Amino acid sequence: MPTRFSKNRKKRGHVSAGHGRVGKHRSHPGGRGNAGGQHHHRIMMDKYHPGYFGKVGMRHFRIVKNRKFCPTINVDKIIGAAGEGYYEAAKNGGGKAPIIDLVSLGYFKLLGNGQIDVPLIVKAKYFSKLAEKKIVAAGGACVLVA
Repeated sequence: MPTRFSKNRKKRGHVSAGHGRVGKHRSHPGGRGNAGGQHHHRIMMDKYHPGYFGKVGMRHFRIVKNRKFCPTINVDKIIGAAGEGYYEAAKNGGGKAPIIDLVSLGYFKLLGNGQIDVPLIVKAKYFSKLAEKKIVAAGGACVLVA
């Protein structure tokens, strides 16, 4: 931007350049950044950022995220997740049910929402009671994988 367009050009010749004679334009009069959040800027922090300071909850030392990692999928979604051809193979299998390995697809637990009408052999780490009941009722089987 050329100098002639800057706002400061209008203030040339006026001693304090719009910052007043008494207060003076000093570098960081209130402190830098979030300084004074618990002191001289407390009203602003309490008003606009409640709950910014302090702690909540319990600490968990040496937390291992893997133990809680358990992606889930419902019964009605497994054929879509498995890919093309599984439904036809299950329907026209002639007593041979296709095997769907959920762990290789990125799911650990099978839940029981939805319906299934073809026999499937499903491999997973965990099954809910309802999911297992629906798969067995359709003529399939649930295989636990470590």
